[in-house]
Amino acid sequence: MKEDFIYYLWENKLLSKDLATVDGESVYVVSVGVRNYDSGPDFIDAHIRIGNTLWVGHVEIHVNASDWFRHGHQYDDAYNNVILHVVYSCDTERLAIPTLEIKGKFDEDIYAKYNVFLKSRQWIPCERIIAGIQQFTWLSWLERVVVERLEAEVKDVFSKLVANGYDWEETLYQRIMHYCGLKINNDAFERLASLLPLKILRKHFDNPLQVEAMFFGCAGFLEREFTESYPVLLQREFKMLKSKFDLTVMPMAYWKFLRLRPPNFPTIRLAQMAAMVCTCNNMLSKLQTVKDLDAVRNLFNVEVNEYWNTHFLFEKPSKEVKKNLGATAVDVLIINAVVPVLFSYGIYHDNQELKNRSLEILNVMEPEDNAIIRKFGELGVNVCNAQQSQALLHLYSCYCKKRNCLKCRVFGASR
Repeated sequence: MKEDFIYYLWENKLLSKDLATVDGESVYVVSVGVRNYDSGPDFIDAHIRIGNTLWVGHVEIHVNASDWFRHGHQYDDAYNNVILHVVYSCDTERLAIPTLEIKGKFDEDIYAKYNVFLKSRQWIPCERIIAGIQQFTWLSWLERVVVERLEAEVKDVFSKLVANGYDWEETLYQRIMHYCGLKINNDAFERLASLLPLKILRKHFDNPLQVEAMFFGCAGFLEREFTESYPVLLQREFKMLKSKFDLTVMPMAYWKFLRLRPPNFPTIRLAQMAAMVCTCNNMLSKLQTVKDLDAVRNLFNVEVNEYWNTHFLFEKPSKEVKKNLGATAVDVLIINAVVPVLFSYGIYHDNQELKNRSLEILNVMEPEDNAIIRKFGELGVNVCNAQQSQALLHLYSCYCKKRNCLKCRVFGASR
């Protein structure tokens, strides 16, 4: 028996109706209270009738009654207002407060199914039943989960915002830089953003060559001999800018090229970021005025230095191909950088319109195409927009992988 399962039974009122304390007093649960995820009792502000008296206070849950003493709650003032101790097994006579033993007071089939889920070796525990969940239940759950994901993103955005001295443009720049890395280079791009802040790039946004020089120089790509005129010019400019701003150079070892298609090489991504900084200054301000998805996408429609149309790497000419950001790459940035920052900005300024617009952007975008979304599709779970695919990604990482089945509506709906 696990405490999590007892929490589940208590929170969802799945105990039998005929309840009594170990001392024989009747127990009627008017309100289970609110789950407490911080220190202190497990549920707060519960309303429980014990005998003829209605009590208002907290509920503490343990597998064994002796856990109360083993955890030292008798010495903790935070537990002074506990009105009921709910346990699976009452293994002690030293009872400090009214105690409810639930052994034999719930449907054992639910516990058996829970153990099956926990021990499942399938990709997700509910793999065999998930396709049978009613559409209304499933869609309402995804709506809740996508809000959870945005709440987590907002927390990250606010953390960066504080570190950036409440500079929203800098915060958006850092998010965009992180997701330029396509996972394999995310950490490298994030490190570069910390070494090369937007506030420095802003001073030279009207000089594309100097912005490019700072990107490639700080990234460590200019630490070698060149014969072509473009990288030689970048070296010359970076030497001056490095001294001017006391810039730091990253080791080349941070950057990964293996198993990447050439259009996704970090060199190309850096060229695109440089073009974005120069052509879309004050991006967050512009995002607040655009009204539809096409207008948001258009902000990422930038042209790189013509050198990169014939190169993927320095000093290695290739067939001429325009190196604009592809549609998929743009959508990755919108979903993971633009929407969370715009939503957070709406929260910070209490602007419901911006929050609604952020959600609407996800609602009209095509769902993401990745291994997790495809696997859910194979199981019969199909999504129709990016809002739902974001919910599925959060569901997988925070519920399925961690076996948090008791917190998922799929488990409850399959009872």
